[in-house]
Amino acid sequence: MKTECISDYVTLNGKVYPCTISLAMDLIGGKWKAVILYHLKDAEKRYNELRKEVPTITEMTLSLQLKQLEKDGLVLRKVYGKKPPIKVIYSLTDFGKTFTPVLETITNWGNQIVSEQ
Repeated sequence: MKTECISDYVTLNGKVYPCTISLAMDLIGGKWKAVILYHLKDAEKRYNELRKEVPTITEMTLSLQLKQLEKDGLVLRKVYGKKPPIKVIYSLTDFGKTFTPVLETITNWGNQIVSEQ
């Protein structure tokens, strides 16, 4: 049996997963989460900066994905100011930064696919 499936299930934050791959994909899976994390890996960004860097994402999707990434502990949302206009900055948490090597590997793989086509 492979080590990622050493028990019948794994639990994180009250959610039960059949294996660690399922857990990881819940945290970073989908079309946009890894893209958002990629754009935050080198520097913190404001919401509109992310919108400009990922122009094909809808505002609602970006907002929902940022909330989910924040809830899962990958992204930190800092709010500056008490009344509008407030400044909101997004950055990777220490936990989110642990995903950076994976992002770089995915980027290299994608670049390799493009160069071979």
